[in-house]
Amino acid sequence: MLAAQLGVRVMLLVGDTVPLPPPHAVTTALAAAQVTTGGEDGDGFQLTFAAPRDGVMDYSIIKTLAPFKRVVVSAVFGVVPEVLIDGVITHQQFTPSEEPGGTTLTVSGRDLSQMLDLEEKNEAFPNQPDSVIAMRVLASYARYGILPRTTPTTAVPVMLQLIPRQAETDLAFLRRMARRNGFVFYVEPVAPGVSQAYWGPENRAGMPQPALTLGMGAESNVRGLHFTQDALAPVGAEGSILEPTLGVTLPIPPLPSLKLPPLALSPLPAERTRLMRETANASPTRAAAAMLAASSAAPDAVTAEGELDTARYGHALRARALVGVRGVGASYDGLWYVRSVTHDIRPGDYRQRFALSREGTMTTLPALPT
Repeated sequence: MLAAQLGVRVMLLVGDTVPLPPPHAVTTALAAAQVTTGGEDGDGFQLTFAAPRDGVMDYSIIKTLAPFKRVVVSAVFGVVPEVLIDGVITHQQFTPSEEPGGTTLTVSGRDLSQMLDLEEKNEAFPNQPDSVIAMRVLASYARYGILPRTTPTTAVPVMLQLIPRQAETDLAFLRRMARRNGFVFYVEPVAPGVSQAYWGPENRAGMPQPALTLGMGAESNVRGLHFTQDALAPVGAEGSILEPTLGVTLPIPPLPSLKLPPLALSPLPAERTRLMRETANASPTRAAAAMLAASSAAPDAVTAEGELDTARYGHALRARALVGVRGVGASYDGLWYVRSVTHDIRPGDYRQRFALSREGTMTTLPALPT
């Protein structure tokens, strides 16, 4: 079993619509697993198996791990599995070898959002806010164990003025609606076989994960860590609307980002400004949503990258959640948003490379959970 010497085991489920434990020979053949979560295009995985011939004509593992088979990969720390990804196989690479034990099968794929990106559609959604449309689109994927979680929006387009239309796949449509509201959209597992489709502002709520610690002796659990500040990352937005009765142009007051709560006591100010020309003829609610989206879409000014000592950390670090950093000084200690995590698991070795971000420096908390 991968990484068993570290007290960590990999649990694998495979199936069509419902993932189930595969044959024992498939589980023991797993030689390496890499899972990346939090990417802009969704989560992905790559699994490499030893593929001994077990039949006269073929290798049965090729059919067991055929394209569009559903795969759940979990890391088991102790007795509790922590799901890393729930997705589908989209690519298969078979490499035969004359050397004993040298034949390998490598499969890769994406999270369950891939199932939302297979069919382009032409649909109209008159007199419905974006959040209701998102719920309607996601309802058709319940058979995959996808549970929708959407944030309500207030802008209701009047049919005589605007009819929201879809002319792309469900995934592209949901992401487009998310961007115009300053939201994000992703699908992530919450339990084996159950995933959450989140459509809303960047989620900075909830308890932070155990702290990433450096320079504190036996409590240290980070192998390497570096920080970067980009003063050009923050972007402000300016816009106005045209009052139709009087023909007067009214400026829209600056609106804060939807990335709440703030994670830094000293955020870097926005030195660049984007002029929102498209708000001029929009309704006040649509114009305000566009301004919020522009403020929220700007990348965070401060980022961090590093690698975890998984044996000391004792957990799978989750992307799209909060984590504490301590032991690196007042400027960079505190809470961070986990932008992405890459889990690289091999026999006796489990590495987690991560990327963090927040809007500035200095911590907002006097202490962090360990």
